[in-house]
Amino acid sequence: MNATGPAPAVAAASPPRLRTAPGAESDAGRPSVTRRVLGILDAFSPERPALSLSDISRRAGLPPATAHRLIAELTRWGALERDGDGLYRIGLRLWEVAALAPRGQALREAAMPFLEDLYEATHENVQLAVLDGLEVVYIERIRARNAVHVFTRVGGRWPAHATGVGLALLAYADPELQERAIAGPLRRFTPKTICSGAELRRVLAEVRRTGVAVSDGQVELIALSVAAPVYGPDDTVVAAVSIVVPSHSSDARALIPAVRASARGISRALGAPRALRRPAGATARV
Repeated sequence: MNATGPAPAVAAASPPRLRTAPGAESDAGRPSVTRRVLGILDAFSPERPALSLSDISRRAGLPPATAHRLIAELTRWGALERDGDGLYRIGLRLWEVAALAPRGQALREAAMPFLEDLYEATHENVQLAVLDGLEVVYIERIRARNAVHVFTRVGGRWPAHATGVGLALLAYADPELQERAIAGPLRRFTPKTICSGAELRRVLAEVRRTGVAVSDGQVELIALSVAAPVYGPDDTVVAAVSIVVPSHSSDARALIPAVRASARGISRALGAPRALRRPAGATARV
């Protein structure tokens, strides 16, 4: 993703709040216990990683007594932890559960050697992301010390249409999801952000034609991202890898081979048939 440098012209996208799922409301129209528990977890954010009981009660919209009871149960189970100041944080037990997600830890472990190779070859910011609706979720990143600053974080979300990894993922997403993205609204971050459905449709077609996505100055004008799709065992796109560099001193075309090679290596590690086939024109080793 190309979010870098000083504070963005438009505030960064925030994670969507919990949506009410079927069955989440009780017959009386009140939130179910499950909904209340999820509301407590949803009260935490990167900006507010530690909360008091009253903070959680207020942000989750729960009576203090109800919040106290549910928080105590979550703490006993390990979903929440209480620090020395009496503030609550997300507990390690949730991290253990999250690590079981097929698009999380397993994908990260398969990709890490290739992400490290890409970083060593370029000494630029390297990222791995998956698609969740119309947003991307970053599951790994390697941040270069002297490279352009990025705002992304592991577990963070950004609108797909404004990021290199997002464009690489949307281009191969279900057609219905693509049409939802094209229909908008498309949030603007800079004058170069794709905000037209027709333009997004054209860009996605170009990504499918070339196999790479270039996002130049879409979130911050000073950064450029080059991304490529990663394929899974059934030859569908499961993730995207990207490199983020300063836009004023970088040629996207020079970065494409390295990013493609990284994406192909990850796809091969995941068992994607297309990545196991010999590239056209390759000669057999004797």
